[in-house]
Amino acid sequence: MPKRILYWFRNDLRLHDNEGFARAVADADEVLPVFVFNPRLFAEVHNLGFKKTGIYRASFLLESVADLRQSIRAKGGELIIRIGEPANILAELAESADVAAVYASKEVTQEETDAESNLSKRLKPLNIDLDLFWVATLYHVRDLPFEISKLPDIFTQFRTRIEKYGKVRPTIPAPEQIRIMSEVEAGDIPTLATFGFAPDVAPDIRAAVPFKGGETVALERLNRYVWERELIRTYKETRNGMLGEDYSSKFSAWLALGCLSPRLIYEEVKRYEDERVKNESTYWLIFELLWRDFFRFVALRYGTRLFKPSGIRHDFNRKWRRDTDVFIRWAEGETGIPFVDANMREMNATGFMSNRGRQNVGSFLVKDLGIDWTWGAAYFESLLVDYDVCSNWGNWNYVAGVGNDPREDRYFNIYSQATRYDEQGDYVKHWLPEIAGVPADKIHLVSNLTRAEQEQFGVALGDTYPLPIVNPNKWLRPEKSH
Repeated sequence: MPKRILYWFRNDLRLHDNEGFARAVADADEVLPVFVFNPRLFAEVHNLGFKKTGIYRASFLLESVADLRQSIRAKGGELIIRIGEPANILAELAESADVAAVYASKEVTQEETDAESNLSKRLKPLNIDLDLFWVATLYHVRDLPFEISKLPDIFTQFRTRIEKYGKVRPTIPAPEQIRIMSEVEAGDIPTLATFGFAPDVAPDIRAAVPFKGGETVALERLNRYVWERELIRTYKETRNGMLGEDYSSKFSAWLALGCLSPRLIYEEVKRYEDERVKNESTYWLIFELLWRDFFRFVALRYGTRLFKPSGIRHDFNRKWRRDTDVFIRWAEGETGIPFVDANMREMNATGFMSNRGRQNVGSFLVKDLGIDWTWGAAYFESLLVDYDVCSNWGNWNYVAGVGNDPREDRYFNIYSQATRYDEQGDYVKHWLPEIAGVPADKIHLVSNLTRAEQEQFGVALGDTYPLPIVNPNKWLRPEKSH
């Protein structure tokens, strides 16, 4: 009887540098690659009226799984597709296929580790092992120069230690050939309609990046960004941009689903430094990967605290508002604060928002409106194509002041941020065409327009554009900002 291993693909939808899958192929005579769509991930989020996984993320996932299936088929294998509760489906498949073990990537947050536990419980009576592999970060968890319980709370301390004592493991080649069991039905990839979405949502032509899921596109993007256009050469100077495709790498969407390995990015950056140029910008891309690692290790250390309003600091002194009407105005980009509204409308229309935008709209929700930050994190989870559970919830902890921020009560002055990063108002005008006629020196405080100016610039405050939800003139007074 040939040795068979079932490989459960999760957020590691790639063949390159995937230790778990490479080991499965090497250890088994026949391998059974499986992906399970869990319908619960597409259900509505409590009473806020949006799905846990929205249409952009769902579409990106479907594309990524389809691409993975094509890649596996090209090597002689097949990706088995199922819909339902992963633990039940995988245990049934494992039993009927008489596999020796189930291999999968290791996750760290509650829903994902619960799924691992449920599967392990199902497999135990069948005498089938579950082996989990760490494949998500740049630095392997076993190579950290400290116990996870002693993870530094401040990123700079983490970065200093890891850069001094840590070592990045080399990437693992994709398997050359995949031997599969032939008797298992492959199953069809579901459609958007399967999960209750309208099937024909056209992408917004204003989008910065036409995100398409999958390892194939991810590798093309990496090659184009680093080698063809050499945009990595100026990354540090452009990364705070707001408009266009190339001001930042945009690797995050493919990293989030594991279509792209952080170690491969690292190797390509190092090769670029050897062959072309080494500067602050090339380092800065690796620096951003370290932030991503940091948030995953924070999630590993603090567990469920990451998702509670009190945050990883266990701060029960802060009281959060749960005003649905105010939250909806924020979510829909109807706050009357142009810089906030433009960013929210970009995310609503495309599933993407710049890092600078995320910091500002997050700060506005929690510091200026006092709304429960977990609502904002859940909304981002639904919409962002590049949603990563650890980075998203870790960053929201940070913005809300209940996370790892060494600076107490960090606050973003939205007006000074807007005039700094969108000086001419091009970004705001791109996403808020109803105020596009307002000149640059007035657009970020559009609520101060006189009646005559409103007529002159084609704006009707309270009608064509909302009145502000807070008084933006407070940002003109000297106060701490970032």
